[in-house]
Amino acid sequence: MVWLVTGANGMLGHEVAARARERGHDVAALGHRDLDICRPDRIDAAFRALAPKVVVNCAAWTAVDAAEDHEPEAHRVNADGPRFLAAACALHGARLVHISTDYVFPGDATVPYREDHPAGSRTAYGRTKLAGEEAVLGLLPSAAIVRTAWLYGAHGSNFVRTMLRLMAERETVDVVDDQRGQPTWAADLADRLVTIGDLGSATGTFHATNSGDTTWFEFAREIFRLAGADPDRVRPTTSAAFGSPVERPAFSVLDDTRSPELGLEPLRPWRDALRAAQRDPSSRLVRR
Repeated sequence: MVWLVTGANGMLGHEVAARARERGHDVAALGHRDLDICRPDRIDAAFRALAPKVVVNCAAWTAVDAAEDHEPEAHRVNADGPRFLAAACALHGARLVHISTDYVFPGDATVPYREDHPAGSRTAYGRTKLAGEEAVLGLLPSAAIVRTAWLYGAHGSNFVRTMLRLMAERETVDVVDDQRGQPTWAADLADRLVTIGDLGSATGTFHATNSGDTTWFEFAREIFRLAGADPDRVRPTTSAAFGSPVERPAFSVLDDTRSPELGLEPLRPWRDALRAAQRDPSSRLVRR
């Protein structure tokens, strides 16, 4: 059975393709140059050539700040592309697992967001990702939407790699302490995505993050500590002082309420995952 992984050159796509192969699947891992999901003709050609039975869509516009000034372009990647994939899956009888984000919520909650909580983003990025969710489920109700948050991994830019770089370049690093969420290791998420892809009963919307929650400030301190650096070199600051052009969600904690329906345990605590990333020789993260 062929699995098609789109966006396979990205941080998550790399991990999904690797985990699917480890479980014995025949994987076609296609990056943007191999398959532009905004081109229905390219999608049709890929489906005819590969005949995939499971599609995991890791392709996305993830540049949050840039999306504010380029929302139509972000919408094409995050909403139109998934819609084209869902239409092809419906036509060819393939299963679709589509990745979404905590940014579909406004970020003003005080308790974790459940899967059925009303969505409503305050950012262009979140709006385009929500439009993608709606497009997929509108065409393919049997699809699985998997929302995640604060993703880091061995490939591509992410918070952990940025902190490791700044650790080497600066004596102190200022990190916001007024945004709360769930650091999630791409390897753990990929493993869950492959499990969901294997389960035909997994339909609708799911949340998948490493469990527990923290602030970016405390996350950075843990990164420093595990790297053998003094965590007191990380100093707290506010989002306002940091001066981001986009108002990021202050509260991005997701409640994984549906995993028990599939007989799955929640993903391990974020500190344990970060420690595992440190020890994994393939991750190139947080090693001493």
